[in-house]
Amino acid sequence: MTSHPMAPVDAAWFHMDGPVNPAVIVNIALTRQPLDFEKVKAVYTQRLAQFGRFRQRVVERGFPLASPHWEEMPDFEIGQQMHHVALPAPGGKAALAALVSELASTPLDRARPLWDVHVVDGVDGGAALITRMHHCIADGTGTLAIARVLYDSTPDAKPGRRPASKKNETTPGLIEQVFAPAFSAVATSVGDLRALAAAALDAARHPQQVIEKAALVLAGAGTLAADLLKTPDPPSPLKGEFGLGKRVAWSAPVALDDVRAIGAPMGAKINDVLVAGMTGALRAYLKRRGSDVDQMTVRAMVPVDLRPPERAGELGNEFGLVILDLAIRRRDPLARLRQTKANMDELKRSPEAVAILALLNLFGRGPKVVGDVAVQLFGSKASLVMTNVAGPKDTLYLAGVPLDRLMFWVPHPGRELGMGISILSYKGAATLAVIADARLVPDPETITERFNREFAALLAAVRRREKKLLAARAEPRMRAADQDRPAKARKRAAQAAKR
Repeated sequence: MTSHPMAPVDAAWFHMDGPVNPAVIVNIALTRQPLDFEKVKAVYTQRLAQFGRFRQRVVERGFPLASPHWEEMPDFEIGQQMHHVALPAPGGKAALAALVSELASTPLDRARPLWDVHVVDGVDGGAALITRMHHCIADGTGTLAIARVLYDSTPDAKPGRRPASKKNETTPGLIEQVFAPAFSAVATSVGDLRALAAAALDAARHPQQVIEKAALVLAGAGTLAADLLKTPDPPSPLKGEFGLGKRVAWSAPVALDDVRAIGAPMGAKINDVLVAGMTGALRAYLKRRGSDVDQMTVRAMVPVDLRPPERAGELGNEFGLVILDLAIRRRDPLARLRQTKANMDELKRSPEAVAILALLNLFGRGPKVVGDVAVQLFGSKASLVMTNVAGPKDTLYLAGVPLDRLMFWVPHPGRELGMGISILSYKGAATLAVIADARLVPDPETITERFNREFAALLAAVRRREKKLLAARAEPRMRAADQDRPAKARKRAAQAAKR
């Protein structure tokens, strides 16, 4: 049976899978109307056919060390990957969260393609579509490429195949392009290096400008050394021995117009504001759990997309990671936002993302035990995984039904990172979703609820600040007007006396 080797970075993610911590991305789409299971199945049958990964299983082959290979699934039937279920009455948010938690806790069947779909009836009068996909199939950019093929921009689209972006799976990956020119590339100034690294972190339009410079590779080596020398995050409710179960939760949507209004006075971007709100929610949660939040360090591993735009329609993984210090010690919401912006800006001058992608590529070429050591080593430097994805601005449709909300839960691999936090924007609003080890964080809904309160506090603080600034600007004018009144009164009295 024909098979071909898995790309090294994908293999690294495949090896991160574990019985207590599956490396699986869980997506959910909520609708206000019921979904017709057969129509959804027809869409998936015809449109997923263009992605070979969804017909392939993973097998370990090779000697003396076996490595993951993609192999066509014999007698593949898409119906075996799709399930039709219903929530017990009354079918509210708690019942849906329990179902998603159960699915997130259950490893995928490795004898089959590493994905499945559950169409769920009885969700507050509508439905939910829950998709589980192993991280070795695709990263966040790849997931969006899949969504663009599956979902429609109009309700009357036919279920037939939609063209995906052209991809070439034989094209050398980012790491091969990093090291191939490393010995012939010209030196670059520190200023240029920082500009290139900033472009990498922001998922620049042309990442090759970054990777073609050997200086960036050398700087990345220094960055990795600095990461390894960081002290581990201290013990907290987010770190400890994992159990077998997961718990999920999600926030109410936050309007992006409010997010922009919060960030504008400080020059903060949407991402800065969202991370600051999340940090405030974590601070409140950890404080309630007895942590000394005024003295502790909490870091997040943050994925950074490094895929060239011309390959945005491909599957697989092509992203690096950076370690972000969260402003957990800041009590004041606006001070937290300022510190968050400063920390994010500092990371934009670091080649860390490219360096860690190189490390993942290296570990993906070796046995699982080597990768486990690396994941454990880097995982100890942080407490959670955090990602933020900008989703579609307009309404999407599946089988003619409008999608009301979109969310996803990011895996938190290894034995140190006890939580994954993801933020997805859709239709002008952002939703925060939390997945955590049930033993460490049995109540993630308290974090998502606090997230919404944090945004209310941030918005109120910004409005109070604006009122004070307006009052400060108006005060000199009012004082001058008060000083002018006596002179004007005397002038009017003199004019009256002449008459």
